Amino acid sequence: MDILYEVADSLRLLREKRPLIHHITNYVTINDCANVTLGIGASPVMAEDVDEVEEMVSFASGLVLNMGMPNPRKLEAMIVAGKQAAHMGIPIVFDPVGVGATRLRIDAANRILDELQVSVIRGNLAEIKALTGLRGDIKGVDSMEQEEYSWDIVQRLSARVGCVVAVTGKTDVVASSSHVCSIHNGHAMLAGITGTGCMTTSLIACFCSVTKDSFVGTVAGIATMGIAGELAQRSLKDHEGLGTFRVRLFDAIATMNPETLIQMIRSDYLTIRS
Repeated sequence: MDILYEVADSLRLLREKRPLIHHITNYVTINDCANVTLGIGASPVMAEDVDEVEEMVSFASGLVLNMGMPNPRKLEAMIVAGKQAAHMGIPIVFDPVGVGATRLRIDAANRILDELQVSVIRGNLAEIKALTGLRGDIKGVDSMEQEEYSWDIVQRLSARVGCVVAVTGKTDVVASSSHVCSIHNGHAMLAGITGTGCMTTSLIACFCSVTKDSFVGTVAGIATMGIAGELAQRSLKDHEGLGTFRVRLFDAIATMNPETLIQMIRSDYLTIRS
């Protein structure tokens, strides 16, 4: 698998096809998710009423299910939309925000994984550990885990649910049934603004909507966010901080190109093993 070039080509396809990405997502980050979807070259829709999601997802090329701020009606909408997405054969990207923090979130995540065949799960380490049945250190919806973990946790969940699983953090890890990839792009400032995880989930859905390989789409989405974070940080002057960084992050995503992806991931940044 020449994944570097497949990642780069997926960005070219994304900009060419401009897919519609249906989100049922987090109210805290919904605007940023819409803007990052637009920035990378796709089109967002944020419908979540149970009475319209089946029809809406019928027009889409990808579905994001983000469990931030869950409630029973939103969960029902996710199930309805997810079943329609599965019927159409479009990718479902699941972000189990805060799972493990409360019983409501654990039960909601388990129902989604039991009733839907998701394509990708993306979460922080505490969330992924919670889904595997391990105890995760979580405060609210933020992971308090140390960034020292094995490939086994990610691969274990991937094998159990039969989809691509990604942990994002200081080092990002993506696993499928046949490959594991570590990505070392990014900057610490990404953790200083709200919503970079949710935005990364949206990017993954954008890329997965134009490639048949969800592993490639997941690597592309995560690498894009990490590289954009590096570019945004490098552009800052001494007196500029998180507010300017956030704006520059969107600029970097909107101006990302295939050549930059290939150059900045570099072979020593990306490790694949079968």
